[in-house]
Amino acid sequence: MRERLLIPVLGLGQIVAFASSYYLLGVLADPVAADFRMRPATVFSALSAAFLLSALITPAAGRAIERFGGQLVQAFAHAAFATALVIISTAINSEMLWAGITLLGVGMGTGLYGTAFAIVVERRGADARRGITAVSLIGALGGGLGWPITKAMSEAGDWRSACLAWAFTHLLICLPMTLLALSPRQSDAKNVTPEGRISWDRPMVQLAALFAGAWFVSTAMGAHLPRILGALGMKASEAAWAAGLMAGCAISARLIDLIWLHRAHPLATVRLACLFHPVGASAALLGGVKFAPLLAVGQGFGNGLLSVASGVLPLKVFGPERYAVRQAMLLTPARYLQAAAPATYAIALDRSTALALTLSGGLCLMMLVLSVGLNRGETTAD
Repeated sequence: MRERLLIPVLGLGQIVAFASSYYLLGVLADPVAADFRMRPATVFSALSAAFLLSALITPAAGRAIERFGGQLVQAFAHAAFATALVIISTAINSEMLWAGITLLGVGMGTGLYGTAFAIVVERRGADARRGITAVSLIGALGGGLGWPITKAMSEAGDWRSACLAWAFTHLLICLPMTLLALSPRQSDAKNVTPEGRISWDRPMVQLAALFAGAWFVSTAMGAHLPRILGALGMKASEAAWAAGLMAGCAISARLIDLIWLHRAHPLATVRLACLFHPVGASAALLGGVKFAPLLAVGQGFGNGLLSVASGVLPLKVFGPERYAVRQAMLLTPARYLQAAAPATYAIALDRSTALALTLSGGLCLMMLVLSVGLNRGETTAD
């Protein structure tokens, strides 16, 4: 019974986690800023601090998963999210607000995809690919569902009640389900904490750089896509509709991987994914407003496949042994770049749309180059 609940419980946890952290301020930044008489950019600066905090915490989260099991770390994350959201909802000054938003980084660093993927690998070992893809597919709804749900909750009350509602969702739904529906890791010989450090060999460096580029492009597009589409000639209403294609295509890509691509080598999937954004960007630059939506389509499909690869490719290359620690190491540079992506990409975009898209497209092509040779480091685990 618990095995059947594994994917639904982890997927629901990811929806709530993303909706109440990554996507929270997309709806609430303006009313929060108005209440505290500050600019929305100041509110978003606290979210950047949360990204940095999550980067600092991620390696420790990997070690904790290896030592205590993913279930306890995921439970801690839900409690951490709830604590930060309560602080935000009860903030009486800007300092308390800033601290609460920053503390979302504790939950991000311990409770997003990395921990969920590690739990699937704990249970299913080298056969975890479809489980990882399924969790990623469900979790992708965090944006699509999170924004309208947060909007509805804030309209029914205010931004504070919306934050408090998400806090209660973590405490009263996600936390109990994680503790009761997910089986704790068995204390057998296979789960004794290994000794020694994992070294940064060539495949590790290549994968870390590849994922860092993917997260930079994903975060930059998430922050600036409507603005880019507007610069390409689309009206605001058209740009908003086209930007929505990105989320839909990302979900579709995960579904395609789950149904058809799960038997393909993840390196082939990664290489295909790296081409989607450059192709979409080139079409948008050369074709103008008529082809601008292809940028959103390309980014959505590419990011959807790469999000699955961030969990599957390390498993394929290195096997399930010490997966949690290794994956945390691989994703830490990506989390640092994620924090810098919106501001860095904004500088390029202020210069020109062509420069910005050349930057993001070039990064994707560099990621394609970084995928070369990784199969040589592949383990025989299958």
